[in-house]
Amino acid sequence: MTSLDALEHRLREDLRWLELPPASWVPPRFVDQARVLDVAIVGGGMAGLTASAELRWLGIDNQQVFDRAPTGGEGPWVTYARMETLRSPKTLTGPALRLPALTFRAWYEAQFGRPAWDALYKIPRTQWMDYLRWYRKVLALPVQNHTALVALRTRDDGLLALDLNTQGTQRTVLARHVVLATGRDGLGGPYVPDFAQRVASRLWAHSADAIDFEALRGKRVGVVGAGASAFDNAATALETGAASVDLFIRRSDIPRINKLTGIGSPGLVHGFADLDDASKWRFLHYSLASQTPPPRDSVLRVSRHENARFHLGSPVIALEEHADGLEVTTPKGRYTLDFLIFATGFHSDISTRPEFAQFAPYVRRWKDRYRADPALPMEELAESPDLGAAYVFQEREPGTCAALAQIHCFNHAASLSHGKLSGDIPAISEGAQRLARGIASRLFDADRERHYDALVAFATAELQGDEWTDADADTSPAAESPPAVPLHQQD
Repeated sequence: MTSLDALEHRLREDLRWLELPPASWVPPRFVDQARVLDVAIVGGGMAGLTASAELRWLGIDNQQVFDRAPTGGEGPWVTYARMETLRSPKTLTGPALRLPALTFRAWYEAQFGRPAWDALYKIPRTQWMDYLRWYRKVLALPVQNHTALVALRTRDDGLLALDLNTQGTQRTVLARHVVLATGRDGLGGPYVPDFAQRVASRLWAHSADAIDFEALRGKRVGVVGAGASAFDNAATALETGAASVDLFIRRSDIPRINKLTGIGSPGLVHGFADLDDASKWRFLHYSLASQTPPPRDSVLRVSRHENARFHLGSPVIALEEHADGLEVTTPKGRYTLDFLIFATGFHSDISTRPEFAQFAPYVRRWKDRYRADPALPMEELAESPDLGAAYVFQEREPGTCAALAQIHCFNHAASLSHGKLSGDIPAISEGAQRLARGIASRLFDADRERHYDALVAFATAELQGDEWTDADADTSPAAESPPAVPLHQQD
Protein backbone atom coordinates (compact mmCIF):
# COMPACT_ATOMS: atom_id res chain seq x y z
CA MET A 1 0.00 0.00 0.00
CA THR A 2 1.42 3.40 -0.99
CA SER A 3 1.32 6.39 1.33
CA LEU A 4 -1.42 7.91 -0.81
CA ASP A 5 -3.42 4.68 -0.56
CA ALA A 6 -2.99 4.85 3.21
CA LEU A 7 -4.23 8.44 3.25
CA GLU A 8 -7.30 7.50 1.26
CA HIS A 9 -7.94 4.60 3.67
CA ARG A 10 -7.70 7.00 6.59
CA LEU A 11 -10.12 9.40 4.88
CA ARG A 12 -12.64 6.59 4.40
CA GLU A 13 -12.27 5.68 8.08
CA ASP A 14 -12.75 9.31 9.14
CA LEU A 15 -15.94 9.54 7.10
CA ARG A 16 -17.18 6.23 8.48
CA TRP A 17 -16.56 7.32 12.07
CA LEU A 18 -18.34 10.59 11.39
CA GLU A 19 -21.17 8.67 9.70
CA LEU A 20 -20.75 10.60 6.49
CA PRO A 21 -22.52 10.73 4.23
CA PRO A 22 -25.84 10.15 6.03
CA ALA A 23 -28.77 8.44 4.35
CA SER A 24 -30.55 10.41 1.69
CA TRP A 25 -33.63 12.08 3.19
CA VAL A 26 -35.05 14.31 0.45
CA PRO A 27 -38.29 12.88 -0.99
CA PRO A 28 -37.89 12.26 -4.73
CA ARG A 29 -39.74 14.30 -7.32
CA PHE A 30 -40.51 13.26 -10.87
CA VAL A 31 -41.65 15.04 -14.00
CA ASP A 32 -42.69 12.88 -16.94
CA GLN A 33 -41.24 9.90 -15.06
CA ALA A 34 -37.79 11.53 -14.94
CA ARG A 35 -36.18 12.24 -11.56
CA VAL A 36 -35.77 15.92 -10.81
CA LEU A 37 -32.36 16.89 -9.42
CA ASP A 38 -32.50 18.26 -5.90
CA VAL A 39 -29.45 20.43 -6.67
CA ALA A 40 -27.67 21.22 -9.93
CA ILE A 41 -24.27 22.89 -9.62
CA VAL A 42 -22.93 24.89 -12.56
CA GLY A 43 -19.14 24.86 -12.36
CA GLY A 44 -16.85 22.03 -11.33
CA GLY A 45 -13.94 24.08 -10.04
CA MET A 46 -12.92 24.39 -6.41
CA ALA A 47 -16.16 26.09 -5.30
CA GLY A 48 -18.39 23.62 -7.11
CA LEU A 49 -16.52 20.60 -5.77
CA THR A 50 -16.58 21.88 -2.19
CA ALA A 51 -20.30 22.65 -2.42
CA SER A 52 -21.01 19.20 -3.86
CA ALA A 53 -19.06 17.46 -1.08
CA GLU A 54 -20.82 19.38 1.70
CA LEU A 55 -24.26 18.80 0.19
CA ARG A 56 -23.55 15.08 0.07
CA TRP A 57 -22.46 15.15 3.70
CA LEU A 58 -25.81 16.67 4.58
CA GLY A 59 -27.61 13.76 2.92
CA ILE A 60 -28.39 15.53 -0.37
CA ASP A 61 -26.99 13.08 -2.90
CA ASN A 62 -29.42 13.61 -5.78
CA GLN A 63 -27.20 16.27 -7.30
CA GLN A 64 -25.10 16.84 -10.41
CA VAL A 65 -22.18 19.15 -11.21
CA PHE A 66 -21.86 20.44 -14.78
CA ASP A 67 -18.69 21.96 -16.20
CA ARG A 68 -17.92 23.06 -19.76
CA ALA A 69 -14.22 22.20 -19.50
CA PRO A 70 -12.66 18.80 -20.15
CA THR A 71 -11.89 16.64 -17.13
CA GLY A 72 -8.98 18.15 -15.22
CA GLY A 73 -9.33 21.55 -16.86
CA GLU A 74 -11.94 23.07 -14.56
CA GLY A 75 -11.37 26.54 -13.13
CA PRO A 76 -8.47 28.87 -13.95
CA TRP A 77 -5.53 26.81 -12.71
CA VAL A 78 -4.38 25.30 -16.01
CA THR A 79 -6.09 27.76 -18.34
CA TYR A 80 -5.69 31.50 -17.86
CA ALA A 81 -3.93 31.47 -14.46
CA ARG A 82 -0.27 32.06 -15.32
CA MET A 83 1.44 32.44 -11.95
CA GLU A 84 4.12 29.98 -10.93
CA THR A 85 2.68 29.35 -7.45
CA LEU A 86 -0.52 30.11 -5.60
CA ARG A 87 -0.59 33.44 -3.81
CA SER A 88 -2.14 31.90 -0.68
CA PRO A 89 0.04 30.45 2.09
CA LYS A 90 0.55 26.71 1.72
CA THR A 91 -0.92 26.08 5.19
CA LEU A 92 -4.46 27.18 4.34
CA THR A 93 -6.85 24.23 4.51
CA GLY A 94 -9.00 25.40 1.60
CA PRO A 95 -11.76 22.95 0.57
CA ALA A 96 -10.94 20.30 3.20
CA LEU A 97 -14.21 20.93 5.12
CA ARG A 98 -12.41 20.43 8.46
CA LEU A 99 -11.14 16.95 7.57
CA PRO A 100 -7.35 16.76 8.06
CA ALA A 101 -7.00 13.86 5.61
CA LEU A 102 -8.60 15.95 2.87
CA THR A 103 -6.14 18.86 3.03
CA PHE A 104 -3.54 19.65 0.39
CA ARG A 105 -0.87 19.15 3.03
CA ALA A 106 -2.00 15.58 3.75
CA TRP A 107 -2.12 14.81 0.02
CA TYR A 108 1.33 16.35 -0.53
CA GLU A 109 3.05 14.70 2.44
CA ALA A 110 1.58 11.31 1.52
CA GLN A 111 3.43 11.47 -1.78
CA PHE A 112 6.57 13.47 -1.07
CA GLY A 113 7.13 13.27 2.69
CA ARG A 114 7.32 15.71 5.56
CA PRO A 115 10.78 17.11 4.69
CA ALA A 116 9.51 18.05 1.22
CA TRP A 117 6.55 19.80 2.79
CA ASP A 118 8.79 21.73 5.16
CA ALA A 119 10.96 22.79 2.22
CA LEU A 120 8.00 23.84 0.06
CA TYR A 121 7.68 27.62 -0.25
CA LYS A 122 4.30 27.97 -1.92
CA ILE A 123 2.03 25.54 -3.75
CA PRO A 124 2.82 25.25 -7.48
CA ARG A 125 -0.22 26.27 -9.49
CA THR A 126 -0.48 23.09 -11.57
CA GLN A 127 0.05 20.95 -8.48
CA TRP A 128 -2.97 22.59 -6.89
CA MET A 129 -4.96 21.40 -9.89
CA ASP A 130 -3.57 17.89 -9.35
CA TYR A 131 -4.85 18.05 -5.79
CA LEU A 132 -8.32 19.16 -6.89
CA ARG A 133 -8.45 16.26 -9.37
CA TRP A 134 -7.65 13.89 -6.50
CA TYR A 135 -10.25 15.62 -4.29
CA ARG A 136 -12.90 14.97 -6.91
CA LYS A 137 -11.82 11.35 -7.41
CA VAL A 138 -11.46 10.33 -3.78
CA LEU A 139 -14.88 11.78 -2.89
CA ALA A 140 -16.49 10.38 -6.07
CA LEU A 141 -18.16 13.70 -6.80
CA PRO A 142 -20.73 13.67 -9.63
CA VAL A 143 -19.13 15.98 -12.22
CA GLN A 144 -20.16 15.91 -15.87
CA ASN A 145 -17.58 17.59 -18.11
CA HIS A 146 -17.82 19.05 -21.61
CA THR A 147 -21.25 20.35 -20.59
CA ALA A 148 -22.07 24.04 -21.01
CA LEU A 149 -25.08 25.85 -19.61
CA VAL A 150 -26.95 27.39 -22.55
CA ALA A 151 -29.83 28.81 -20.51
CA LEU A 152 -31.21 28.70 -17.00
CA ARG A 153 -34.98 29.15 -16.95
CA THR A 154 -37.67 29.39 -14.31
CA ARG A 155 -40.88 27.34 -14.70
CA ASP A 156 -44.46 27.76 -13.59
CA ASP A 157 -44.29 24.57 -11.51
CA GLY A 158 -41.57 26.03 -9.27
CA LEU A 159 -38.73 24.02 -10.81
CA LEU A 160 -35.71 25.31 -12.70
CA ALA A 161 -34.79 24.17 -16.19
CA LEU A 162 -31.17 23.95 -17.31
CA ASP A 163 -30.68 23.83 -21.07
CA LEU A 164 -27.34 22.08 -21.57
CA ASN A 165 -24.99 21.40 -24.46
CA THR A 166 -22.78 18.34 -24.09
CA GLN A 167 -20.39 18.19 -27.03
CA GLY A 168 -23.08 19.24 -29.46
CA THR A 169 -25.95 17.32 -27.89
CA GLN A 170 -28.73 19.51 -26.50
CA ARG A 171 -30.85 18.46 -23.54
CA THR A 172 -32.77 19.91 -20.62
CA VAL A 173 -32.62 18.80 -17.00
CA LEU A 174 -34.86 19.98 -14.18
CA ALA A 175 -33.70 20.91 -10.69
CA ARG A 176 -35.18 22.24 -7.48
CA HIS A 177 -32.13 24.36 -6.67
CA VAL A 178 -29.29 25.62 -8.86
CA VAL A 179 -25.89 26.73 -7.57
CA LEU A 180 -23.87 29.05 -9.81
CA ALA A 181 -20.31 28.13 -8.80
CA THR A 182 -19.00 30.03 -11.78
CA GLY A 183 -15.83 31.62 -10.48
CA ARG A 184 -14.31 35.06 -10.80
CA ASP A 185 -16.44 36.10 -13.78
CA GLY A 186 -19.45 34.38 -12.24
CA LEU A 187 -22.26 36.67 -13.39
CA GLY A 188 -20.44 38.95 -15.80
CA GLY A 189 -17.19 38.64 -17.67
CA PRO A 190 -13.80 40.19 -18.38
CA TYR A 191 -13.73 43.99 -18.19
CA VAL A 192 -12.09 45.77 -21.11
CA PRO A 193 -12.14 49.55 -21.67
CA ASP A 194 -14.44 50.72 -24.46
CA PHE A 195 -11.59 52.09 -26.55
CA ALA A 196 -10.22 48.56 -27.05
CA GLN A 197 -13.23 47.78 -29.24
CA ARG A 198 -12.11 50.39 -31.75
CA VAL A 199 -9.08 48.37 -32.85
CA ALA A 200 -8.81 44.90 -34.40
CA SER A 201 -9.36 42.11 -31.88
CA ARG A 202 -6.27 40.26 -33.20
CA LEU A 203 -4.13 43.00 -31.64
CA TRP A 204 -5.26 42.61 -28.03
CA ALA A 205 -6.63 40.18 -25.45
CA HIS A 206 -7.90 40.09 -21.91
CA SER A 207 -5.71 38.27 -19.40
CA ALA A 208 -8.45 35.63 -18.99
CA ASP A 209 -8.35 34.77 -22.70
CA ALA A 210 -6.45 31.87 -24.23
CA ILE A 211 -3.35 33.73 -25.42
CA ASP A 212 -0.84 32.21 -27.84
CA PHE A 213 2.32 33.47 -26.18
CA GLU A 214 4.52 31.62 -28.65
CA ALA A 215 3.10 33.91 -31.32
CA LEU A 216 4.36 36.87 -29.28
CA ARG A 217 7.99 35.74 -29.50
CA GLY A 218 10.05 38.69 -30.74
CA LYS A 219 7.06 41.05 -30.46
CA ARG A 220 6.53 44.31 -28.59
CA VAL A 221 3.96 43.52 -25.90
CA GLY A 222 2.10 45.82 -23.54
CA VAL A 223 0.18 44.95 -20.38
CA VAL A 224 -2.41 47.19 -18.74
CA GLY A 225 -2.79 46.82 -14.98
CA ALA A 226 -0.88 46.42 -11.73
CA GLY A 227 -2.57 43.40 -10.22
CA ALA A 228 -1.17 39.91 -9.93
CA SER A 229 -2.52 38.81 -13.31
CA ALA A 230 -0.79 41.75 -15.02
CA PHE A 231 2.58 40.59 -13.76
CA ASP A 232 1.81 36.92 -14.48
CA ASN A 233 1.01 37.71 -18.11
CA ALA A 234 3.97 40.05 -18.49
CA ALA A 235 6.32 37.41 -17.11
CA THR A 236 4.88 34.71 -19.35
CA ALA A 237 5.42 36.92 -22.41
CA LEU A 238 8.99 37.72 -21.38
CA GLU A 239 9.85 34.10 -20.61
CA THR A 240 8.43 33.02 -23.97
CA GLY A 241 10.71 35.45 -25.79
CA ALA A 242 8.87 38.74 -26.27
CA ALA A 243 11.18 41.48 -27.55
CA SER A 244 9.92 43.82 -24.83
CA VAL A 245 7.07 44.25 -22.37
CA ASP A 246 5.72 47.62 -21.27
CA LEU A 247 3.48 47.66 -18.18
CA PHE A 248 1.05 50.59 -18.05
CA ILE A 249 0.03 51.24 -14.46
CA ARG A 250 -2.63 53.82 -13.63
CA ARG A 251 -1.41 54.47 -10.11
CA SER A 252 1.69 56.44 -9.27
CA ASP A 253 2.88 53.53 -7.13
CA ILE A 254 2.24 49.80 -7.11
CA PRO A 255 0.00 48.77 -4.16
CA ARG A 256 2.09 47.26 -1.39
CA ILE A 257 -0.27 46.25 1.44
CA ASN A 258 -2.98 43.60 1.32
CA LYS A 259 -5.43 45.29 3.65
CA LEU A 260 -7.88 42.41 4.14
CA THR A 261 -5.04 40.15 5.25
CA GLY A 262 -4.60 42.45 8.22
CA ILE A 263 -8.05 41.62 9.60
CA GLY A 264 -8.36 38.05 8.38
CA SER A 265 -10.01 35.96 11.10
CA PRO A 266 -13.00 33.71 11.82
CA GLY A 267 -14.69 36.91 12.93
CA LEU A 268 -14.47 38.35 9.42
CA VAL A 269 -15.52 35.04 7.85
CA HIS A 270 -18.63 34.60 9.98
CA GLY A 271 -19.42 38.19 10.87
CA PHE A 272 -19.28 40.06 7.59
CA ALA A 273 -22.66 38.87 6.32
CA ASP A 274 -24.36 40.25 9.45
CA LEU A 275 -22.92 43.75 9.15
CA ASP A 276 -25.22 46.61 8.20
CA ASP A 277 -25.18 47.69 4.56
CA ALA A 278 -23.10 50.81 5.10
CA SER A 279 -20.41 48.84 6.91
CA LYS A 280 -20.27 46.16 4.23
CA TRP A 281 -19.88 48.81 1.55
CA ARG A 282 -17.25 50.70 3.53
CA PHE A 283 -15.13 47.60 4.17
CA LEU A 284 -15.14 46.36 0.58
CA HIS A 285 -14.84 49.83 -0.93
CA TYR A 286 -11.70 50.48 1.09
CA SER A 287 -10.28 47.06 0.26
CA LEU A 288 -10.92 47.38 -3.48
CA ALA A 289 -9.79 51.01 -3.64
CA SER A 290 -6.57 50.09 -1.81
CA GLN A 291 -6.16 47.17 -4.24
CA THR A 292 -4.49 43.87 -3.47
CA PRO A 293 -0.76 44.06 -4.22
CA PRO A 294 0.81 41.58 -6.60
CA PRO A 295 3.03 39.01 -4.85
CA ARG A 296 6.66 40.07 -4.52
CA ASP A 297 7.72 36.97 -6.46
CA SER A 298 5.47 37.94 -9.35
CA VAL A 299 6.94 41.43 -9.57
CA LEU A 300 10.52 40.10 -9.41
CA ARG A 301 9.64 37.57 -12.09
CA VAL A 302 9.10 40.55 -14.41
CA SER A 303 11.66 43.08 -13.20
CA ARG A 304 14.58 40.69 -13.58
CA HIS A 305 14.21 41.04 -17.34
CA GLU A 306 16.07 44.00 -18.82
CA ASN A 307 13.48 44.35 -21.57
CA ALA A 308 10.64 44.94 -19.07
CA ARG A 309 9.59 48.57 -18.55
CA PHE A 310 7.32 49.88 -15.80
CA HIS A 311 5.26 53.01 -16.58
CA LEU A 312 3.72 54.36 -13.35
CA GLY A 313 1.07 57.05 -13.36
CA SER A 314 0.30 55.98 -16.92
CA PRO A 315 -3.34 55.13 -17.54
CA VAL A 316 -4.06 54.32 -21.17
CA ILE A 317 -6.17 57.18 -22.53
CA ALA A 318 -6.14 56.31 -26.24
CA LEU A 319 -5.44 53.36 -28.47
CA GLU A 320 -5.01 53.58 -32.23
CA GLU A 321 -4.20 51.05 -34.89
CA HIS A 322 -1.45 51.93 -37.38
CA ALA A 323 0.45 50.06 -40.07
CA ASP A 324 3.30 49.60 -37.62
CA GLY A 325 1.06 48.27 -34.85
CA LEU A 326 -0.84 49.71 -31.90
CA GLU A 327 -0.13 53.20 -30.65
CA VAL A 328 -0.81 53.46 -26.93
CA THR A 329 -1.18 56.94 -25.49
CA THR A 330 -0.74 57.78 -21.80
CA PRO A 331 -0.30 61.13 -20.05
CA LYS A 332 3.45 60.51 -20.25
CA GLY A 333 3.89 59.56 -23.88
CA ARG A 334 3.09 57.39 -26.89
CA TYR A 335 4.27 53.80 -27.34
CA THR A 336 4.10 51.51 -30.36
CA LEU A 337 3.31 47.86 -29.69
CA ASP A 338 2.42 44.71 -31.56
CA PHE A 339 0.03 43.31 -28.95
CA LEU A 340 -1.70 44.56 -25.80
CA ILE A 341 -2.99 42.51 -22.85
CA PHE A 342 -5.67 44.00 -20.62
CA ALA A 343 -5.25 42.65 -17.07
CA THR A 344 -8.18 44.80 -16.03
CA GLY A 345 -10.28 42.39 -14.01
CA PHE A 346 -13.92 41.39 -14.34
CA HIS A 347 -17.36 42.93 -14.07
CA SER A 348 -20.50 41.48 -12.46
CA ASP A 349 -23.19 42.82 -14.80
CA ILE A 350 -25.58 39.87 -15.04
CA SER A 351 -27.40 41.44 -17.98
CA THR A 352 -24.40 40.64 -20.21
CA ARG A 353 -24.76 36.87 -19.81
CA PRO A 354 -27.16 35.30 -22.33
CA GLU A 355 -27.65 32.12 -20.29
CA PHE A 356 -29.21 34.19 -17.49
CA ALA A 357 -31.35 36.40 -19.73
CA GLN A 358 -34.69 34.89 -18.72
CA PHE A 359 -34.42 35.84 -15.04
CA ALA A 360 -31.71 38.52 -14.94
CA PRO A 361 -34.15 41.48 -15.29
CA TYR A 362 -35.79 40.49 -12.00
CA VAL A 363 -32.58 40.24 -9.94
CA ARG A 364 -32.10 42.94 -7.35
CA ARG A 365 -28.68 44.54 -7.32
CA TRP A 366 -27.21 46.68 -4.61
CA LYS A 367 -27.74 49.81 -6.70
CA ASP A 368 -31.48 49.06 -6.79
CA ARG A 369 -32.01 49.61 -3.09
CA TYR A 370 -28.88 51.06 -1.50
CA ARG A 371 -27.49 54.55 -1.95
CA ALA A 372 -23.84 54.60 -1.02
CA ASP A 373 -22.09 57.54 0.53
CA PRO A 374 -21.32 59.89 -2.41
CA ALA A 375 -17.71 59.93 -1.21
CA LEU A 376 -17.47 56.16 -1.76
CA PRO A 377 -18.69 55.50 -5.30
CA MET A 378 -17.83 52.21 -7.02
CA GLU A 379 -19.71 50.75 -9.98
CA GLU A 380 -18.31 47.25 -9.33
CA LEU A 381 -20.01 47.16 -5.94
CA ALA A 382 -23.20 48.80 -7.19
CA GLU A 383 -23.64 46.06 -9.83
CA SER A 384 -23.27 43.29 -7.23
CA PRO A 385 -26.39 41.17 -6.66
CA ASP A 386 -28.13 41.83 -3.37
CA LEU A 387 -28.20 38.29 -2.02
CA GLY A 388 -30.21 36.78 0.79
CA ALA A 389 -29.32 33.89 3.09
CA ALA A 390 -27.72 30.86 1.41
CA TYR A 391 -26.54 33.16 -1.41
CA VAL A 392 -29.97 33.32 -3.05
CA PHE A 393 -30.95 36.04 -5.49
CA GLN A 394 -33.74 38.39 -4.43
CA GLU A 395 -36.44 40.06 -6.48
CA ARG A 396 -36.08 43.66 -7.56
CA GLU A 397 -39.87 43.94 -7.43
CA PRO A 398 -41.61 41.59 -4.96
CA GLY A 399 -43.80 38.99 -6.60
CA THR A 400 -42.18 39.09 -10.04
CA CYS A 401 -39.93 36.00 -9.93
CA ALA A 402 -40.27 33.84 -6.83
CA ALA A 403 -37.96 31.17 -8.28
CA LEU A 404 -34.95 33.45 -7.68
CA ALA A 405 -34.98 32.11 -4.12
CA GLN A 406 -33.86 28.74 -5.55
CA ILE A 407 -30.86 30.11 -7.48
CA HIS A 408 -27.71 30.44 -5.39
CA CYS A 409 -24.92 32.81 -6.43
CA PHE A 410 -21.88 30.95 -5.05
CA ASN A 411 -19.19 32.92 -6.89
CA HIS A 412 -17.16 36.13 -6.67
CA ALA A 413 -20.24 38.32 -7.16
CA ALA A 414 -21.44 37.31 -3.67
CA SER A 415 -18.60 39.18 -1.93
CA LEU A 416 -20.51 42.34 -0.98
CA SER A 417 -23.43 40.39 0.50
CA HIS A 418 -21.56 37.52 2.18
CA GLY A 419 -17.86 38.36 2.23
CA LYS A 420 -15.11 36.49 0.41
CA LEU A 421 -16.40 32.97 1.06
CA SER A 422 -17.35 31.81 -2.41
CA GLY A 423 -14.26 31.79 -4.57
CA ASP A 424 -11.00 32.27 -2.71
CA ILE A 425 -9.10 29.46 -1.00
CA PRO A 426 -9.03 30.79 2.60
CA ALA A 427 -12.73 30.45 3.47
CA ILE A 428 -14.19 28.24 0.73
CA SER A 429 -15.11 25.49 3.23
CA GLU A 430 -17.02 27.90 5.46
CA GLY A 431 -18.77 29.30 2.40
CA ALA A 432 -19.80 25.86 1.16
CA GLN A 433 -21.11 24.90 4.59
CA ARG A 434 -23.23 28.07 4.75
CA LEU A 435 -24.58 27.34 1.28
CA ALA A 436 -25.32 23.65 1.86
CA ARG A 437 -27.05 24.18 5.19
CA GLY A 438 -29.25 26.83 3.63
CA ILE A 439 -30.23 24.50 0.80
CA ALA A 440 -30.93 21.66 3.23
CA SER A 441 -33.21 23.94 5.26
CA ARG A 442 -35.12 25.04 2.17
CA LEU A 443 -35.56 21.50 0.86
CA PHE A 444 -36.93 20.32 4.21
CA ASP A 445 -39.30 23.27 4.45
CA ALA A 446 -40.58 22.77 0.90
CA ASP A 447 -41.42 19.13 1.73
CA ARG A 448 -42.72 19.74 5.23
CA GLU A 449 -46.07 18.04 4.61
CA ARG A 450 -44.42 14.92 3.24
CA HIS A 451 -42.08 14.85 6.22
CA TYR A 452 -45.04 15.29 8.57
CA ASP A 453 -46.91 12.45 6.87
CA ALA A 454 -43.79 10.31 7.25
CA LEU A 455 -43.68 11.26 10.94
CA VAL A 456 -47.27 10.16 11.45
CA ALA A 457 -46.88 6.99 9.40
CA PHE A 458 -43.71 5.84 11.11
CA ALA A 459 -44.60 2.68 13.09
CA THR A 460 -41.39 0.82 13.88
CA ALA A 461 -41.74 -0.02 17.58
CA GLU A 462 -38.66 0.07 19.77
CA LEU A 463 -40.47 -1.57 22.71
CA GLN A 464 -42.69 -4.68 22.57
CA GLY A 465 -44.78 -4.08 25.72
CA ASP A 466 -43.37 -7.02 27.68
CA GLU A 467 -40.37 -5.14 29.05
CA TRP A 468 -42.10 -3.99 32.31
CA THR A 469 -45.01 -4.60 34.73
CA ASP A 470 -47.42 -1.93 35.92
CA ALA A 471 -46.91 -1.87 39.70
CA ASP A 472 -50.35 -0.33 40.30
CA ALA A 473 -52.36 -2.74 38.20
CA ASP A 474 -54.86 -5.00 40.17
CA THR A 475 -54.03 -8.55 39.13
CA SER A 476 -56.31 -10.48 41.68
CA PRO A 477 -58.89 -13.02 40.33
CA ALA A 478 -61.76 -10.90 41.67
CA ALA A 479 -60.56 -8.00 39.69
CA GLU A 480 -60.96 -10.00 36.53
CA SER A 481 -64.13 -9.32 34.58
CA PRO A 482 -66.64 -12.28 34.52
CA PRO A 483 -67.02 -13.98 31.20
CA ALA A 484 -69.77 -12.60 29.04
CA VAL A 485 -73.06 -14.63 28.98
CA PRO A 486 -74.78 -14.98 25.62
CA LEU A 487 -78.18 -13.23 25.44
CA HIS A 488 -80.12 -16.47 24.75
CA GLN A 489 -78.86 -17.94 28.04
CA GLN A 490 -79.91 -15.03 30.16
CA ASP A 491 -83.18 -15.11 32.21
